[in-house]
Amino acid sequence: MSQSAYKADRPAPSPAAMTPMMAQYFEIKGINPGFLLFYRMGDFYELFFEDAEIASRALGITLTRRGKHQDEDIPMCGVPVHAAQDYLRKLIALGHRVAVCEQTEDPAEARKRGSKSVVRREVVRLVTPGTLTEDDLLPARASNFLAALAMLRHGEADFALAWADISTGELFVADLPAEALADELARLEPAELLVSANTLERLGETQGGAQPWLSGATILDAAAFDSEAGAERLRATFAPGALDPTAFSRVARSALGALVGYVAETQKQAGIALRTPQSQRTDAHMSIDAATRASLELLTTNRGEARGALLHGIDMTVTAPGARLFAARLAAPLVSAAAIEKRLEIVARVCADTTLAARLRTHLKAAPDISRALTRIELERGGPRDLAAIGKGIDAAIALSGVLSSLDSPPEGLAALAEGLGQAPTDLAGLLGSALSAELPLLSRDGGFVAEGFDPELDTQRALGRETRTVVAGLQADLCTRTTIKSLRIKHNNVLGFFIEVPAAHGPRLLEPDMEGEFIHRQTMANAMRFTTGELADLEGRIARAHQTALEIEAAIFARLREAVLANTARLRALADAMAELDVHAALATLASEQGYARPTITEALDFAIEGGRHPVVEQTLVRQARSFVANDCDLSGPLDSQETGGRLWLVTGPNMGGKSTFLRQNALIAIMAQMGSFVPARAARIGVVDRVFSRVGASDDIAQGRSTFMVEMVETAAILNRATSRSLVILDEIGRGTATFDGLSIAWACVETLHETTRCRGLFATHYHELTALGGMLDRVSNHTMKVREWEGEVVFLHEVVAGVADRSYGIQVARLAGLPAPVIDRARAVLDLLEARGQADPQSVLADLPLFARASAPPPARSAPQPRDNRLRDMVSGVRPDDMTPREALEWIYGLKKAADADDHR
Repeated sequence: MSQSAYKADRPAPSPAAMTPMMAQYFEIKGINPGFLLFYRMGDFYELFFEDAEIASRALGITLTRRGKHQDEDIPMCGVPVHAAQDYLRKLIALGHRVAVCEQTEDPAEARKRGSKSVVRREVVRLVTPGTLTEDDLLPARASNFLAALAMLRHGEADFALAWADISTGELFVADLPAEALADELARLEPAELLVSANTLERLGETQGGAQPWLSGATILDAAAFDSEAGAERLRATFAPGALDPTAFSRVARSALGALVGYVAETQKQAGIALRTPQSQRTDAHMSIDAATRASLELLTTNRGEARGALLHGIDMTVTAPGARLFAARLAAPLVSAAAIEKRLEIVARVCADTTLAARLRTHLKAAPDISRALTRIELERGGPRDLAAIGKGIDAAIALSGVLSSLDSPPEGLAALAEGLGQAPTDLAGLLGSALSAELPLLSRDGGFVAEGFDPELDTQRALGRETRTVVAGLQADLCTRTTIKSLRIKHNNVLGFFIEVPAAHGPRLLEPDMEGEFIHRQTMANAMRFTTGELADLEGRIARAHQTALEIEAAIFARLREAVLANTARLRALADAMAELDVHAALATLASEQGYARPTITEALDFAIEGGRHPVVEQTLVRQARSFVANDCDLSGPLDSQETGGRLWLVTGPNMGGKSTFLRQNALIAIMAQMGSFVPARAARIGVVDRVFSRVGASDDIAQGRSTFMVEMVETAAILNRATSRSLVILDEIGRGTATFDGLSIAWACVETLHETTRCRGLFATHYHELTALGGMLDRVSNHTMKVREWEGEVVFLHEVVAGVADRSYGIQVARLAGLPAPVIDRARAVLDLLEARGQADPQSVLADLPLFARASAPPPARSAPQPRDNRLRDMVSGVRPDDMTPREALEWIYGLKKAADADDHR
C-alpha cells in the first residue's frame, strides 16, 4: 500500500508556505512513505491529509478540518492515545501500516528555543502485520509470522525462506526447492511476507505468473537481500560467537539478513528481541500442500472458521504457548518413526496415570504467556503486568517440576522436560513476588505497582502523599472557623491544582482588607469564587514533590526488575518452551482418554492398517446430537515385499451421502494425527511413515485466476501425480466428473493406472464411474470397496459401512429426492434412467431421441394419493404389537420372530 503525504496532483509545498508544525509533519511523512502517520499532539495521535481520509473511512471516525494548506482546508482526524491500541488493531486487520510518531521533547524545553519552536518528534515504531508484539493486537493461540523470501539465480538452493514470530523471538530459516515453496508458505501462513522486486519477477518467470500468496507482499529494495550484507547484519545482531553466518547457505543469509534488517527498521530504538536462527529441513516433516490443507480442513474450515476444523476439535491445550505449539505440530507432522515414538511414549505415560494429566493441567492453567511478556520487556514495551506474568510463570514451572520429579521411571522425553523445568530461576520469582503489588497498572509510568514494604524510601513518600489528605482536611476546618464560612471547601483539578472554593455570596468576605493578605483570588464563576493561600500553595508543592519522587523511585525499581529479568532471558525462554511442550502432551493425553483414542504403531514400512477408524470432527458432532459414528477398517498396507511393489489402492464406490468423503478424509487425518505424536480415533492403527499426504476431495473454482472447477481439479490432480512417492498417502474423490462422461472416465482410468504402476503409493480413490472397478481384476494391488446401503420401500438407507465389493448403482435419483427436487423432476429422471438401462448406454443420444420432451409429455399425471403400504410381514408385526401388554418372555419371542421375518425378506 503506497500513500503520499499530500495529494499526488499537488505540487510539493515550499518551507516558507507552511507552519513549522506542518513542515515537521511533511518531513517525517516523507521519510516513512506507505505508512499512516500517527502524529502525537498532546493526548491524541492526529492524522492529516490523505492519511486522515483513509483512517476516517477505515475506523469510522469523524473527518474534520484544521487550518489551510495551499488555500485548501487540511483534512484531519485523531484518536486518543489511551485508546490507540484498539484503532491500531483495526487498521492492521484491514491491511494498513502505521508509523507511530511520538513527542521526544518536553514542550517546556521547546518553548525555550522560541515561541514558534515545535516539539521534537520522531517515529519510534513502524507497526506492520508481521511485527506486532502486544497481546491485544495478536491472536493469543496462534503464531504471527514475519517471513522473508530470497531467491538467487545461481546458488546452493532455489529459494530460502526465513521466518520469525517477533512476539516470541523465534527465528527459523530453510532452504527450499521451488516445488516446496508454496507448501511451506501454506504451512506457515505468514502475516507479512518480504520480497524483492527481482524475486517477484523471477517467480513470474519460473512458476507461471503471480502466486496467490504474493498478494499484499511487502516489497523491499534488492539491497536488503544482499547476502554479504546479511552476514554482517547477523554478526552485529547476535552475541559474539552465538552463530556463524557461513554455516547458512548464501541464499539463507540473504533471507535472514533482510528479515533481521526489517525488524530493526520497524522497531527503531527498541532494537530486536530475536533468538539465534535455527535451520529447518523441509524433509523433516510431512509435506502437505495448500489444496490438501484446505480439503482436510486442518486449521480452519473452507469457510475460514475455526469451529469445525480438526484443530478446533482436538486442541485441548490450556495455555496460549501450548496452543501455538499444538497448531505448529499439526501443520507439520514428523516423518521420523523414532521421533514420533518419543512423543507417543510421553502421551502414553501421561494417559497411564489417571491423575497426572489433571495435575499438570491445573498448574499449566496458572502459567501466563512468558515468551510474549519477555519480548515486550526486551523491547521496552513491557509493563508491571508483564513482570508479574514472568513471576507467575516461574512459579508454575517450579510446581510442574515437582510433579514430574515425583514420577517413577519417566520416559526420556518427560525426564528431559522435568530437568528443564527444574532450572527455573527461583530467586527471580522471589524478587518479583516481593516487589510487585496485587493490583498492577498497565504502564510503569502510572506508578503504584511496587508492593508496600519493598522500598522504605518509597513507603515514606507515599505516606507523605496520604498524610496530606489529613492535612488538607484539617486546613479546611481551620479556614471554615477563621472565616466563619461553613461552606468553604478545598478542592483540586488538573488546571488550578489545589484551591479554596466558596459560594459567590461569600466571595467578597475573603476580599475584605483583613483577609486580603492571606487569600489570593484565582477565579470567579457564576456561582462560586476560587482562592488560594500561601499555606495551601506550600502544601501543594510538598504533595507534588512527594508524588514525583515516588514515581521516580518506582521507575528505578522497574528498571532494576527489568534488568533482573533480562539477565535470565535464556532460562526463561527454555522454561516457556518446556511448559508449551508439556501442555501439548497433557492435552493429547486428555484427548485420548476422553475420546477413546488408541496409540498407533509407527513403522518404516508401507503399512497402513486402521481398525475401527473414525473421523475425529464428525464423531464429535454426532455425539453432541446423541448419535453414534459408524467406524470402518482400512488396510492399504502393501504385501511383504511392499517396499518394491508399493501399497494398496482402494477403489471406493457407492452413493452420494453414503459417507465416501468422510471415509477418505478420516484416514488422511488419522495419518496426520499419528505423525504429530497423537493417539488416533481408531481401535488400532499400524502406520508406515507417510512422507506426503495429498487430498483432492470436493469441487471448487478459482474465478480470480480464471480457472474453472474442472481446471482446478486437473491442476491439483497433476500436482499429486507429479509429486507423490511410494511413501505417500493419496486420497482422490470423483476425478474426471467436471467434463464429458467418457473424457472423465478415461482420465480417471489413467490416473488409477499411474498411481498403481508408477507412483505405487497407498491410496483411496472414490468414484461413480463403475467401469473403473474392472481394474480390481486387472491390477494386483487394486481392490474394490463400496459404501453399504439398504433400500426400504423405495427409500435408500445409508449405513455408512465400508465393505468389500462394488456398488450396483449410484442411487443418484434417491439422493436427489432426499434433497427436495420436485416430484415431477424425480419422475422424469426415473423415466429417462429406466429407458437408458433398458436399451443400453452405448449411444445415449440415439436412445433418448424417441423419448418425448418433458414439456410435450402427455397430460400431467393425476395427483398422487398417499402411497399405500405394501403387504409386509415386518410392518404388520410392528404395527400389531402392544409392548405394554407383553411379558418379558413374549417380548423376547417377538424379537426372534422379527429377525426371522427380516432374514426372509433379505432372501426374497
